[in-house]
Amino acid sequence: MKTQTILYVLFALLLGLLGGYLLFGTSTANDDPDHASHSADQHAGQTSDSQTWTCSMHPQIQREEPGDCPICGMDLIPLAETAGSDPAVLTMSEAAVALARVRTTAVGLAGDAGETEQPSEADSERTLTLTGRLAADERTAAVESVDFGGRLERLFVTFAGEQVRAGQRIATIYSPELVVAQEELLEALRLQTLSPELLTAARNKLRNLEITDEQIAEIESSGEVMTEFPVYADRAGTVLEIRARVGDYVSAGAPLYTLTNLDRLWALFDAYEGDLSRIDVGDPVTFTVASLPGETFRARVSFIDPLLDPATRTASVRAEVNNARSRLKPQMFITGRLETGGLGGAPIAIGEENGPLFVPRTAVLWTGERSVVYVEIADAEVPTYEFREVELGDPTGGGYLVNSGLQAGERVVTNGAFQIDAAAQLNNQLSMMNRDVRIQGRDEAGMTAMPVADYRDETPAAFRDQLATLVQAYLPLKDRMVASEPVGAAVLDPLAKALEGVDMMLLEDEPHQYWMEQLNALNGHLEALAGTDDLEEQRRQFGFFSQALINTLTAFGTNGELYVQRCPMAFNNEGANWISEQSAIRNPYFGDAMLTCGSTIDTLTNVN
Repeated sequence: MKTQTILYVLFALLLGLLGGYLLFGTSTANDDPDHASHSADQHAGQTSDSQTWTCSMHPQIQREEPGDCPICGMDLIPLAETAGSDPAVLTMSEAAVALARVRTTAVGLAGDAGETEQPSEADSERTLTLTGRLAADERTAAVESVDFGGRLERLFVTFAGEQVRAGQRIATIYSPELVVAQEELLEALRLQTLSPELLTAARNKLRNLEITDEQIAEIESSGEVMTEFPVYADRAGTVLEIRARVGDYVSAGAPLYTLTNLDRLWALFDAYEGDLSRIDVGDPVTFTVASLPGETFRARVSFIDPLLDPATRTASVRAEVNNARSRLKPQMFITGRLETGGLGGAPIAIGEENGPLFVPRTAVLWTGERSVVYVEIADAEVPTYEFREVELGDPTGGGYLVNSGLQAGERVVTNGAFQIDAAAQLNNQLSMMNRDVRIQGRDEAGMTAMPVADYRDETPAAFRDQLATLVQAYLPLKDRMVASEPVGAAVLDPLAKALEGVDMMLLEDEPHQYWMEQLNALNGHLEALAGTDDLEEQRRQFGFFSQALINTLTAFGTNGELYVQRCPMAFNNEGANWISEQSAIRNPYFGDAMLTCGSTIDTLTNVN
């Protein structure tokens, strides 16, 4: 029995040794350099096979193999080529730069000769572009009132805007006081041989009630009491407001209506406090109105309001306009150019080595104290652009003076900046929509700046109608975000169709270029919305799409009243905006979790 046990043990040991050899004996083969090299090559091949490819213009497109971008058709490039550690720097391919038609201009001294757009000699007098409205001349406003009390039987002037002539019959009144005065006149007439003084007193009483001598003579000749007396207009003008109605009992001096003379109007411009030192009474101003395209009206500054509006930080600058042909109407919006004749104590140091820098207007994405430009990185192997905040000075010529943020010789993007910014947004890098750019005139609560572009006066009604259709297709998307429901083709297809229905050929020149820049952003974010089912990613793309739509509506106008609303806590307190038809807050970024979080930051209204 012992011998048998020993044999079992020996047999088990032999099996263990054999298993150990089979499991571990071949590990030495891995120490062979050739084998190691082969393994490394195989691993490298696997890494290469897993390379991610993307589009430099649409970074949300990511594929596992090379090919064409489904949005723009450009060749996809390895993701590593555009990756960078600096969120303010964006790298693009040569093809993307060509597609965006990127052009750059060197920053130079104001007044330098060269490729920079420079102020002309005609601009040495300097001009200010101001917006405002027309208003009635307050000095011609008047009230038409009655001279005796009674009940209004008839009114012949019944609505605002009606023209009234001096001496025109405007009402009839039943007046007990006048009835008594007439009876006294007729009685005095019968007793005039006995008491002529009584007749004189009765006539004077009627004259004091503004009854004319002709009317008094008519009463005396007829011998009858008039129960209704006509009221005549003392002055000519246009009715502003009806103050009484038929059947009203009025006392002496009660107003019937207010009126004014519209043969001369006030042009009221809003001037920011920083520009007031450059404006003087007597400065010439020209302005245009949307209803009379191609026509320019001239006037001179006649008054500068000594009080500043604390809400807008503007003062009213007034000019007087002849309107004898009644072509201009009160409350029309106007755009004016005011010749200031100076720089308000800040002359341009033309030709000085350390004079102020100048950038073309097309390089600046936002105006204000802190504005944004894209600067081309010199000596980069591939096209590279830096998001740069700059502080601008006064507008001059075709651009702006630069107080800080740029150096002479740096090249700024003057064409295609919006395409670059859209690519940065989609790549989750610094951009206008990924960073709150605070500008003068906005509060410090992180409000996103509105675009400076304003083409409302040049926008055809047909184009604005198409934008209204786009807004109506956008609102269901907003409502689904409020309901915290991911969207699909049922919501996005009508939105895409409405976007395709906006006819770019209705616009020309600069408005056309601006729309194409916004269209690029809208299409990109709509594609990103359709490419994911994740609610949070859809909300982020919805935010980008909303801001591009806000830019568009601000630039081209709306057909009704829309509210721009903002949630400051969206996306880790970055904040995001949206558009609503209702003033009540319904937050699309948090839904029921924070349904009423946010505020209305702007109202887009009908410009007509």
